[in-house]
Amino acid sequence: MFGLLFRIIGFCVLALALVLAVLDVTRSITAGTLVLTSLAQWWAVISPETLLSGQQTLSETIHPFLWDPVIVTLLQLPSWLICWVISMLLLWMGQKREARYGRFASR
Repeated sequence: MFGLLFRIIGFCVLALALVLAVLDVTRSITAGTLVLTSLAQWWAVISPETLLSGQQTLSETIHPFLWDPVIVTLLQLPSWLICWVISMLLLWMGQKREARYGRFASR
C-alpha cells in the first residue's frame, strides 16, 4: 500500500526534477554561462513566508546550528539535484521486495 504511494510520489518528484533541470539548461543556454537555480531561490519565489517561518521554527525550537550551516547548505544546492535525491529515496523506499527465498527453495 505505502510502496505504491511512495513510487507515485517519487515519480512525480522525479518529473519535477527533470522540469527544473530543463529550466536551468535553457537559462544557461540563453545566458551563455552556467546558471543553477538553488532551492532557496525557488522557495523564496513560491512562498517566502514559509521560508522565514521555517527558519524561525528551526532556530527557536530545535537549535540555531541546524538552520545555519546544515539547512542553508542544502538550500544552496541546485533545486533539480535536491528533487532528484528525494525522488530516488522515495523510489527506493517504494520498490517491491524480492522473495527472501529462491524460486525452488522450500519455505
